[in-house]
Amino acid sequence: MALAFSSIVAPRFLPMRLPRVCLALSGDSAEDMLAIAESMARDNPFIEFRLDYLKQPLAALPNIHRFLETHQYVTAIVTCRRADNGGKFKGSLASQLDVLAKAHAAGCQILDLEIQSALKAKPEAVARLRSRAGLIVSFHDFHATRKLDETLEKMLKIPADFYKVVTTATTLSDNASMMKFLQTQSDKHALIGLCMGEQGIISRVLGVRAGSVFTFGAVSADLKTAAGQVSARDLRSIYRIEQVDAATRIYGVAGDPIEHSLSPVIMNTALRRENVNGVYLPLHAKTLKDLIHCVREIPLHGLSITMPYKQAILPYLDNTDAHTAKIGACNTVVRGQEGKLYGFNTDIAGVLRPLEQRLSIENAKVLVLGAGGAARAAVFGLKERGAEVWILNRTAVKDQKFARQAKARTIKRADLRKIAFDIIVNATPVGMGNTRDCPLKDQEIQARVVFDMVYDPVETHLLQVARAKGIAVIPGVEMFVQQAARQFEIWTGKPAPAGDMLRAVTIALQDRAAAQKQQKS
Repeated sequence: MALAFSSIVAPRFLPMRLPRVCLALSGDSAEDMLAIAESMARDNPFIEFRLDYLKQPLAALPNIHRFLETHQYVTAIVTCRRADNGGKFKGSLASQLDVLAKAHAAGCQILDLEIQSALKAKPEAVARLRSRAGLIVSFHDFHATRKLDETLEKMLKIPADFYKVVTTATTLSDNASMMKFLQTQSDKHALIGLCMGEQGIISRVLGVRAGSVFTFGAVSADLKTAAGQVSARDLRSIYRIEQVDAATRIYGVAGDPIEHSLSPVIMNTALRRENVNGVYLPLHAKTLKDLIHCVREIPLHGLSITMPYKQAILPYLDNTDAHTAKIGACNTVVRGQEGKLYGFNTDIAGVLRPLEQRLSIENAKVLVLGAGGAARAAVFGLKERGAEVWILNRTAVKDQKFARQAKARTIKRADLRKIAFDIIVNATPVGMGNTRDCPLKDQEIQARVVFDMVYDPVETHLLQVARAKGIAVIPGVEMFVQQAARQFEIWTGKPAPAGDMLRAVTIALQDRAAAQKQQKS
């Protein structure tokens, strides 16, 4: 069946330069896989067919053949990784080699053969595959990143066109190891290198500038062929991987957890809008020591610091601004040319900028709910602008100590109605992810302006009640954007495109809400 393809398919030569992103395709059936290929080929002309995901890989080849005949611009890799080697194909070695050979006859230009199969096969069988198509010899470590040079040395015993080394990042520093490996070896060999796992995103985006011929992208967040795989669309639109080069500055948001952070969306929007050659990545730092090592080794030019490291990072900084020292927390780090780390706190800008667009803060009576880092930024910033500030927190001892430091006042919940506040600021997480929760009772929400720092959901119950009462409201996305805008200005020296940033995060939140609603239905 499939062998007949060779008589009617002209040789499909590899392009001189492969695209930086290969779209990894899987599916429950050949029809599903080819339907995705049809819909995405125009934007993704470099495709990997994971035939090992199919129960009958050979049965898919006629469909692949027809697809490639009608999409002559597509470069196709075919992979049929055996189950013993981390794939899903349960057939024998001979069956695997047969699938690859017939996939080439169907028009696929590149064949991926894992090192375990390559070593077990007869040398002439591997050589025969390579004589027909480009050959990738691949290695996967599903547990760690280790002995990269030794691994490559073993792989080089098998003559191939490309050598793919894929490991698992258990720390951010593993990315630095992978990229150093690529930098030292890619001049001598055609390498594809990256780290799997959530912590491997650095190598998935930056590996191409370190020497990897290309990287892999998923169809979507739900259709991945490897842990930590980023969608091909996000690699191009958010991380602008096609423009990443040696001069690209690297920024990131660091925390634990970090998976749901929207900072990469708005920061990369700002970098693109202002034509800054930079990329901003989510960094899942399980330890502060690992993060600091990564900052120095990559190196990173700027960091957004989120929980739980805003206070813990202070001893690692060479200097800080006055706000950081006063608040006792840092959310922004700049790495100087000499390698020194400078800390800033832009949460104050996130509070003051939205408020100052609506009213005069001087002499305004302000109620701040909470006594954590966000509350501290709000209180100190408001006091600097001459506001009268009252603090309400669940723990009386904590808010009294905080109030003394900030020269503010504390208030008991029972006394809320005794003061006519101009502004109420919610600096607690109450209401996050649940529109039914609210830090105040409906009758306690009395002010000219209500500012909720919670930005997911965009419209919290607190804001809904305030709006219904005719009170002006400030959603948390405005603080999120304004503190990020100030970070952007510190890092780049350019004015931030706050409007574009706000639109980007609003769309992202709407998409997230729609996805969550769809999952529940």
